[in-house]
Amino acid sequence: MMAASLLRRDKKSTAAHLKADLRRSDNSSGLRQLQELLDSVLHPERGSDPEALDWCKWLLAGGDGFDEFCRAVRSYDNATLCGLVWTANFVAYRCRTCGISPCMSLCAECFNNGDHTGHDFNMFRSQAGGACDCGDGNVMRASGFCSRHRLKTGENVPSVPRDLLLMSEMVLPRFIITIIQYLRDGYTEPGEDTRSHLKYLQKVLQQLDLHISFLEELTKMGGAMRTVLTKILTNQQTFKELSMGQEENVYAKRNYEKYLSALKSSGLVSVEEKGAGAGAGALSLLGNTCSLYCEDQDGLQGVGQRKRVKLSSTTKDPSIMDTLKHKCFLEELLFWTIKYEFPQKMVTFLLNMLPDQDYKITFTKTFVQHYAFIMKTLMKSHESDTMSNRIVHISVQLFSNEELARHVTEECQLLDIMVTVLLYMMESCLIKSELQDEENNRHVVVNCGEALLKNNTYWPLVSDFINILSHQSVAKRFLEDHSLLLLWMSFVSFFQGMNLNKRELNEHVEFESQTYYAAFAAELEACAQPMWGLLTHCKVKETQEYTKTVVRYCLETLQMWFDAIGFVDEPALNQLTFHLPLHRYYAMFLSKGVKCQGLDLDSLLPDQEMLMKIMVHPLQIQASLSEIHSNMWVRNGLQIKGQAMTYVQSHFCNSMIDPDIYLLQVCASRLDPDYFISSVFERFKVVDLLTMASQHQNAVLDSEQERPMLEGALTFLVILCSLRIHLGMSDDEILRAEMVSQLCMNDRTHSSLLDLIPENPNPKSGVVPGSCSFEEMLSAVADFKAPVFEPGGSMQQGMYTPKAEVWENEFDPIMVILRTVYRRDVQSAMDRYAAFLKQSGVHTGNPWPPYKERTPLHPCYRGLVRLLHCKTLHIVIFTLLYKIWMDHQNMSEHVLCMVLYLIELGLDNPVQDDKVEEVMGFFFYLEHCHDSWFPGTSLLSNLHHVINFVRVRVPETAPEVERKREREREREAPASTSSESSTLGQNLREAQVFSLVAERRRKFQEIINRSNHEASQAVRPKSSSSRWLPPGSPPQLVTEILEIRESMLSLLVKLHQKLSAKQDSLSLSWLAEVDPAHHAHGDGLTAIERILAKAATRSRHSKRCLQEICGKVCSPIPLKKNSPGDKKSMDKDERRQRARERQQKLLAEFASRQKSFMETAMDVESPETDAVMDMGSAEPLDSEVLYDCVICGQSGPSTEDRPTGLVVLLQASSVLGHRCRSDTPKRLPTTDEEHIYPEDTCGATHDVRLSLMQRYFKDSSCLQSVSVGWDGGVYVQTCGHTLHIDCHKSYMESLRNDQVLQGFSVDKGEFTCPLCRQFANSVLPCRPGRGMETGTWHTPSNKSMSTLVKEVEDLQEQLGIFPVRMESNLSKEMESVIKDIKSTTQKKYMDYGKNPGSPDNDFLFMYSVLELVHRGGNLCSGGASAAAKRSCLNQLFHVLAMHMRLYSIDSAYNPWTRLTQSTHSRDNECCDDERPEVPMLFRDVPSLLIIFILTMPQPLGKEHFTCVVKVLYSLRYTQALAALSIRFSREERLAWSNTGAAKKNTPNSDKSWESLLGHMISELTKAKDVYDTNSEETLVLSSSVWSPQSIEFSLQQFCLPFLRLSCLLQHHLYGDGLPGCLVEEEFSLLAGCLGLSGSVQCSGASSSAACLEWNLNAFDLISQWCSEVIALSDTPTHDFLASLQSLLGQDPQWAAPRLLHLPDNYNTIFQYYHRKSCTSCGKTPKDPALCLVCGAFVCLKGHCCKQQGVCECVLHSQHCGAATGIFLLINASVIIIIRGHRFCLWGSVYLDAHGEEDRDLRRGKPLYLCEERYRVLEQQWVSHTFDHINKRWGPHYNGL
Repeated sequence: MMAASLLRRDKKSTAAHLKADLRRSDNSSGLRQLQELLDSVLHPERGSDPEALDWCKWLLAGGDGFDEFCRAVRSYDNATLCGLVWTANFVAYRCRTCGISPCMSLCAECFNNGDHTGHDFNMFRSQAGGACDCGDGNVMRASGFCSRHRLKTGENVPSVPRDLLLMSEMVLPRFIITIIQYLRDGYTEPGEDTRSHLKYLQKVLQQLDLHISFLEELTKMGGAMRTVLTKILTNQQTFKELSMGQEENVYAKRNYEKYLSALKSSGLVSVEEKGAGAGAGALSLLGNTCSLYCEDQDGLQGVGQRKRVKLSSTTKDPSIMDTLKHKCFLEELLFWTIKYEFPQKMVTFLLNMLPDQDYKITFTKTFVQHYAFIMKTLMKSHESDTMSNRIVHISVQLFSNEELARHVTEECQLLDIMVTVLLYMMESCLIKSELQDEENNRHVVVNCGEALLKNNTYWPLVSDFINILSHQSVAKRFLEDHSLLLLWMSFVSFFQGMNLNKRELNEHVEFESQTYYAAFAAELEACAQPMWGLLTHCKVKETQEYTKTVVRYCLETLQMWFDAIGFVDEPALNQLTFHLPLHRYYAMFLSKGVKCQGLDLDSLLPDQEMLMKIMVHPLQIQASLSEIHSNMWVRNGLQIKGQAMTYVQSHFCNSMIDPDIYLLQVCASRLDPDYFISSVFERFKVVDLLTMASQHQNAVLDSEQERPMLEGALTFLVILCSLRIHLGMSDDEILRAEMVSQLCMNDRTHSSLLDLIPENPNPKSGVVPGSCSFEEMLSAVADFKAPVFEPGGSMQQGMYTPKAEVWENEFDPIMVILRTVYRRDVQSAMDRYAAFLKQSGVHTGNPWPPYKERTPLHPCYRGLVRLLHCKTLHIVIFTLLYKIWMDHQNMSEHVLCMVLYLIELGLDNPVQDDKVEEVMGFFFYLEHCHDSWFPGTSLLSNLHHVINFVRVRVPETAPEVERKREREREREAPASTSSESSTLGQNLREAQVFSLVAERRRKFQEIINRSNHEASQAVRPKSSSSRWLPPGSPPQLVTEILEIRESMLSLLVKLHQKLSAKQDSLSLSWLAEVDPAHHAHGDGLTAIERILAKAATRSRHSKRCLQEICGKVCSPIPLKKNSPGDKKSMDKDERRQRARERQQKLLAEFASRQKSFMETAMDVESPETDAVMDMGSAEPLDSEVLYDCVICGQSGPSTEDRPTGLVVLLQASSVLGHRCRSDTPKRLPTTDEEHIYPEDTCGATHDVRLSLMQRYFKDSSCLQSVSVGWDGGVYVQTCGHTLHIDCHKSYMESLRNDQVLQGFSVDKGEFTCPLCRQFANSVLPCRPGRGMETGTWHTPSNKSMSTLVKEVEDLQEQLGIFPVRMESNLSKEMESVIKDIKSTTQKKYMDYGKNPGSPDNDFLFMYSVLELVHRGGNLCSGGASAAAKRSCLNQLFHVLAMHMRLYSIDSAYNPWTRLTQSTHSRDNECCDDERPEVPMLFRDVPSLLIIFILTMPQPLGKEHFTCVVKVLYSLRYTQALAALSIRFSREERLAWSNTGAAKKNTPNSDKSWESLLGHMISELTKAKDVYDTNSEETLVLSSSVWSPQSIEFSLQQFCLPFLRLSCLLQHHLYGDGLPGCLVEEEFSLLAGCLGLSGSVQCSGASSSAACLEWNLNAFDLISQWCSEVIALSDTPTHDFLASLQSLLGQDPQWAAPRLLHLPDNYNTIFQYYHRKSCTSCGKTPKDPALCLVCGAFVCLKGHCCKQQGVCECVLHSQHCGAATGIFLLINASVIIIIRGHRFCLWGSVYLDAHGEEDRDLRRGKPLYLCEERYRVLEQQWVSHTFDHINKRWGPHYNGL
């Protein structure tokens, strides 16, 4: 009852009344009243109604207004953290210099208010959302706090008065339980259709929108309110009281039951599963993994009976698996947040509370308590991406704080929870592994095809895990907890051997699976990154124990893995997996232990047998890489290549190939070298190839695969022996080597280099103390090449290129081979190396990869050197040298190169304990060893050991067998007792390399049995190569004995001879002056010389042998003088020589063709574009102009029936409309105070002028008096090529039928010039007939001015006479061009007048003025510009002139007569019925010039042209005087008119400006008030006094634009040259060119008046023109007088058009515009853009601002730039050009400190304006060359 009465009262007084009641000491009645009121207001079934919210606001404020209440609470804000929460796509900052945690981030405000100058920071778009860490000392250094959070505000804030928040404490618990009850009630369990279920949940949440937003609002009130909220959310008592609801409340009861049932399914393992006893699901999974450790005690080793272990044995806290129990609001709120799949608003509310420390701790614990449940929900979710982002949004705030992470690890078993949940997650997608033993394999691996892996659903969990492992205290805890480590190893083993590839041998796979992406991502994220995290904490001696533990568990797990897959000693054939995380964990911890912790390697290694097993799979990967590159896996599709590339790619290599190679290096250093080498050749399947015989059979490889596989095996051995990344290089050296290898492949930008260099062991973020930073290292090895702009239009970035000394001393081809993803990069590096050598003059030929000295090995790995000193390798080397010398098939330069590299490595790394040189009798002792090829193992002594005979197995058909038969016919075989054959017998008991496989088996047996000598005599297992023999009967193999009698040294010398093609390439004298250091760079010869030199200097014996060999100077191949091989090589050289010559010839021919093409196309002096230029040539006068058609190639004149046309591009343009008076460009506004005013542009001024005229004068004459060209005229340009118009039509047809996607639209008539591919859209017909009537035109005219004036008038009468038949093809074409031109310009520009169509004259004007603009606004540059060469003005004139015939000029109003005759008679008959004509003084003179010329018959005589110019110059001059007189003050006017009157009677007074000016002033003074309207203002303007000089100067300036235009026209029509001159002389020079400077030539600067020639009395004419104005001034309206003045006072001078002036730092633009609201729709655009011409802010693609389906950007480009728009995309920093219906990305004018663009602001580094690029952009805009320079155009379909 009471509630009802309260509800009826107004809210304000009720709240005040209740607050008063509750403040009493006895407040029970107040409490009761409040509760009743809330019961009715917050009735749960009413949902989220605004009324209830309103009540809450009033109640909280306790009678004050809610806004005042907010302000009051804020004033007690004691928070020292910013804590601003943001969602995805928010722009935030990260400063690595200030961050302690790598996840630190700052909001823009805190960043800009802090001091980060010189720091390593970047701006980024948040992916998942985040919160600002400013003020949080756990995450960032205090020096980076902003000014607001630097002060510890908490100290000086007064404590909060109790009654301020009294009501809040009472009301809010009820408010929160209402929300919770609503969430309980709305929830339903998902059915079959999860998608619609999610939609349903979102609907429920929408109802709560207002409530949750209100909570969010409260959190923003500051610390005081957050404290209250924390109390409520964490108070267990309140929760108990309110959670169940009162007894009688049915609704509350029902939703409480719903809540309990929802809780039931919240455990990882549901209740039913628990009851089932055996424990399926996660339990069985953990059982499996544990069963690997706890084998059955009863000794039941059977596969099926694996013991299941209770979970409690592995996890300390079984509660992880149990259902949840809630004790406070916060816990239940989080529970529902999870159930509803993390709605954004709830997440934001929960995060907004984090600045409150108590809340933070409780919330983190709650989060951890729900962790398993979160992941379980995530796995089922359909929107897992969104949900993952929201989860990480929360967790990153909690776990980045080390203090907090340690706390929850200790108190809530965070690590156990995470590992258990990870295992649980992966359990859902395990399958049986098929590696090795497919039937009996007991190992399980993850299935990479499952959604969980494909969609990276595990990502949030793994990312949290990596995050907490980055804290030392947490990582140590993990490494100390052995049961956890065991669990983790079992988790890692799920990935061991996943994504198994089986080689397809028969047909190509039908479906290429792309699961490998998932596999590589999973290994990197779930295994490698946690591993790197742990490794960062194992850096010092004190942490040795951790490493030992991890290594021990790795070995145990590996052993179990070998058992599970049934591995004995041979890998299964044709199987390949790239994923061996256990091997890699083991390798990396070994490396760290030895490098940083001083552990002894041997203490960490297992026995030999285990090492042999460990080495098999990594070696298999290396061999398979070669197989893949040899196209042996081609039937598996492209994806297998993708895997091979990913394996070595920069983000993966340090977690994959590097550990693998390191592990193989460790195995090689500890196993028997002979065993290891033979394993390598066997894995690479090239054993059969290693025979001295010239023919062999390879059972496993096709012959074209043998060479790449052999190269692969040798390259692998070289890498193995020379790579030092984990064997003793310091971190700085590694970084340097990585950097050099990347720079050698290609010049790189800074960002791509950062990306290409592996992150570990050098984290690039932040500076590792004591190590060299990335930047310092970069400046040490590379030079910066600043960005340049290439003429092709492609934008270059700033690049780094290796310094010369790097090429000289540090280029390491081995490192390059290891790091290249594409094989072509190796070639690229070699080409660049060759270019460097050539340039520096070291070596001109084709160099070989240089040999590089290595850093010394760490003592632990010394054993690796024994690989280079084992007999097996030496036999291989000997065999290969022999085979190369004998030209056997499948040998290559690369093979020789690698063989030499191995020899050199062996010479540079001698075995320490070898004393073979002294003990020569040593090898008798070794006799029992089967390979008694060589006496010992030292390479140095084996080099000069001569091998006489070798026994080989060859097919019967081999040449060796033939030769032997021949020999036998010649003589009997020698007696076996002869000394030779006895050594042979001794030397060759099975002594060929062919027994590599057998040798490996023997060593293996030996190691396994560890038995005495007899083991080696035991029966050897049959060579495994027999397994590979395909069925069928190959030719029989027979044993042959070859006579060799060579040593490695002699073979090297012979190879040297062979390579140099000289008999005695090495003389004895060479040996004397030998110096190995001299031969660092060069080809194969250099390499051999270097090796021989090293051998000679290191061993006396070798030197002696060498002298003997060189002394003999034997022929290259003594055995077979004219062997086919020899002939072949001779032929080969000759053939090469010839081919080279042919090629040269072709190239020369091609070059000359190209040159002639360039001359015609780019054409600097070519006559064909404009016949005009042929003035001085000796052609007969009447010759016709010939045109070449670029389509049919015929040359001929243009005729009326088959006209030829110029390829032209017509484009509408308004560039001139954007000219301003001042030279400095306008600034782009970047604050609200700045604005751009468009009123002062040329376009705006002309618009005003035209509308004024149209108000007062006759329309037709208005249009003749103004040029519309400044805005929307048509610009015509040509590439200068011509074609027949009918050819062009068929060309267009073919383009139409061509389905290839073109960048242009054929339907709109667009095409590319068939010759130079320049963009065009029309063809301009060429006028038939002779070149020029040169003779008649250039005869100097002696006629008087008046005669000429009369002739011009007569010519204008002959309108009808036109040299083209009206119905010919030519005229039709001309009409169609006119149509094109009209359709090019936009509608609005065509309809200025009421009878549209007459402004055709103006595109011309446009053209000429534009050319002026190109030349920087004046003609001083001189010389005929290139533009003129390609000019089409001549042809265009004829087309337009023909068009103008259709408009005859009304003779009564013909402006010519008004210019040249005094017409007093017509003064009075100004027709009353219509408005008057425009007075001459208001006319636009350049327009008149063009009208006159176009309306006279073509071609026009030059004397007539000059006459027209002279007459118009007089008019222009008079206008100048009028405009000037308006700017005078009254006194000045008086003075000048007196001076003028005095001069009037002097001779030549009509050529003195003083008299003319005086006359002008006196005439105009007759008109009422022309001068007096604003005399006060003028005074202010003309504070400067006018001197005669300044008057002369301003008159010249006024007339200059007209003179420039006339001069250009004269140049184009008559071919007169354009002179060059100084700016000061420009006027006199132009006047001279035009023939204006008549008889009077003043000394020095020409006076402008001297150029006048009047055909009537000047003063009469001026009076007549003034009278037209005076007649108007009878209309006395004030505004009309003002407009009269403005029409008279026109100023024709404009500065060249400029784009806006942009700020230097991009951030200025970005911060102001990226959140700015759009002017038309009021929203913040998704893609904001700025017009760089006028500064307009537009939506790029937004649908909000579309009009009739055209988006705002396109519309703007139409009305601002006549369909050309230049826009800067704010969020991408790039510039986009819109041209008509096409657009292209131009590039960026903002570059970072390294000269790089940052498209889409991905890197977020500070960007600065690149002036050169901006100039280029402006240049292309002004010269209309966007279409030609930028190549990548696409249609924008009215929306981008």
